[in-house]
Amino acid sequence: MTAVCFYFQVHQPLRVRRYRIFDIGKEHDYFEHRGADNLNNRKVLEKVSNKCYLPANKVIEELLKKHPNFKVSFSFSGVLLEQLERDQPDVLASFKRLVDTGKVEVLGETYYHSLAALYSDKEFEAQVRLHSVLVKRLFSFKPKVFRNTELIYHNHIADLVAKLGFKGILAEGADRILGFRSPDFVYQAHRTPIKMLLKNYRLSDDIAFRFSSREWSEFPLTASKFASWISARNGAADVINLFMDYETFGEHQWEDTGIFEFLKALPEEVERHPDNRFVTPSEAFDNFPARETLDVPYYVSWADIERDLSAWRSNEMQYEALKRIYDLEKPILASGEGKLLDDWRKLQTSDHFYYMCTKWFADGDVHKYFNPYESPYDAFIAYINAVNDLQLRVQEGKRAKRWPATISNEYH
Repeated sequence: MTAVCFYFQVHQPLRVRRYRIFDIGKEHDYFEHRGADNLNNRKVLEKVSNKCYLPANKVIEELLKKHPNFKVSFSFSGVLLEQLERDQPDVLASFKRLVDTGKVEVLGETYYHSLAALYSDKEFEAQVRLHSVLVKRLFSFKPKVFRNTELIYHNHIADLVAKLGFKGILAEGADRILGFRSPDFVYQAHRTPIKMLLKNYRLSDDIAFRFSSREWSEFPLTASKFASWISARNGAADVINLFMDYETFGEHQWEDTGIFEFLKALPEEVERHPDNRFVTPSEAFDNFPARETLDVPYYVSWADIERDLSAWRSNEMQYEALKRIYDLEKPILASGEGKLLDDWRKLQTSDHFYYMCTKWFADGDVHKYFNPYESPYDAFIAYINAVNDLQLRVQEGKRAKRWPATISNEYH
């Protein structure tokens, strides 16, 4: 018997506006639209909501009603949920309806979709706890399975997640992790009690990246063809993990490619094989034994063809930006000022550093997606100017001697 586990990442960052050097010390709003600036986060969210979230949620809701055994899972970044609650409440309501069916699992992650796991255990833990509180408030759901930002994984991250009480974690099924092994089984994390689900990147990327490519030898991809590939793994797989950005549906792959029709037809085609079924990540961990322990002493992610950290850490601009923002951790936390803390955390969102990437790959266009900057350098300048202003606010607070020695428990 083979199970299919669908996981969708739902995230839109608050992009840093074209924050100029002349704004430092005068303007403290780093994210809102200004004049001719085309970096309008509200408009981006509206566009993605209309092209992806609303139509895809409608399809998923219909499938959940039509197919009793169909199930999916989502991970929502906290910054995305904040935007939906403020600007697109109808979209948030549609996600709530999906979760209310009892057939949708919500996963835990870092609230700010950050790289905190690479720089600060304390900050990582704080963001994960904040995210769990938000998910509980909005969806009445307590996450039991964790998905780190961009599926970044390492033995140490698994250890942190285990200490936070999660029973499982998702990771990229990178070849250098698996070697000769298959991603289609449950694994045990190294020296921790939690289990792992690994993305089957070949099948996942067939949908997420290759679906509309006329140069692809398997074009056009139909639901029956894809289901036959899944069925062919019966007897050689426990769970096939199809992990992708939710924007795959309608945004990365436009409606006219047939992506929604593909999604509508897929559950029925998968279930034509009597041994196929759908599971959530928690059900996969509950129903299947860990086949082997995986030791991952280096970082992997689902970004780009290299599946490492180079999307965020491959040039001097990125290293400088990351160093500058995380060097502010101690004084920011000591300030006890909620707005300062929130701005600092929003500036940790991984997308800011992704926009500074100068790599060029076969999938290099992914770096341009939702990227409003004309160049990585422009992204860096806007970001560093904002960080300089944040640092100035810290210094002014110290001079005013208005900050306590410790931060309120409300934030940590």
